[in-house]
Amino acid sequence: MSLKYQRVLLKLSGEALAGQAGHGIDFDTVVRICQPVRQLADLGAQVAIVVGGGNFWRGRSSGKMDRTRADHMGMLATVINALGVADALEQLGLSVRVQTAIAMQELAEPYIRNRAVRHLEKGRVVVFGCGTGNPFFSTDTGAALRAAEIEADVILKATMVDGVYDSDPKKNPNAKRYDRLTFMEVLNQNLGVMDMTAASFCKDRGIPWLVFSIEDPENIVRAARGEAVGTLVE
Repeated sequence: MSLKYQRVLLKLSGEALAGQAGHGIDFDTVVRICQPVRQLADLGAQVAIVVGGGNFWRGRSSGKMDRTRADHMGMLATVINALGVADALEQLGLSVRVQTAIAMQELAEPYIRNRAVRHLEKGRVVVFGCGTGNPFFSTDTGAALRAAEIEADVILKATMVDGVYDSDPKKNPNAKRYDRLTFMEVLNQNLGVMDMTAASFCKDRGIPWLVFSIEDPENIVRAARGEAVGTLVE
């Protein structure tokens, strides 16, 4: 079983970790999502993971709260998820390091690019928390930044839908799903597949995104093998 992408950055939404509950962490769901990561590691892939925090907190919907403080709260939510993912991966027999963009040395390593790359080269999975470490930037942008820094071959974005559509498939039964897109098409059509900052960043640096459904976690392995799952944006 050969891999198309050898060093991958997997972007997991917080909602995916919540399972049927819709909020918080459902640990059985987390383990089910992490099992394909173990398969990738066994195939020789180097895997880094960026997690969102929407299952605990969404800064954009925090009402009258100061946006900077609300975003800081969201960063802390991503750390909760990062620790949960790390625990599941360790229970599956993997060596894992959590790195955070905001220093919290009692819980995780500080993000240091060279150290992260060294962990990957040694076969460890690295889980990144806190996004970019700055307010006003989404975890999509955090994933784009980390992918560029570690020189990932691709960003695998595991979502709650099976690709990119021209409109919301939950509201429009006739929505069209794309198999391939360019970043310019994403930007010009304002498609909600990723944060526009992340799309522009990856366009300039040639980092492809593969967007697919996490409903079947085996799609993670299929995506890394280059199979036709979801939508490829490049």
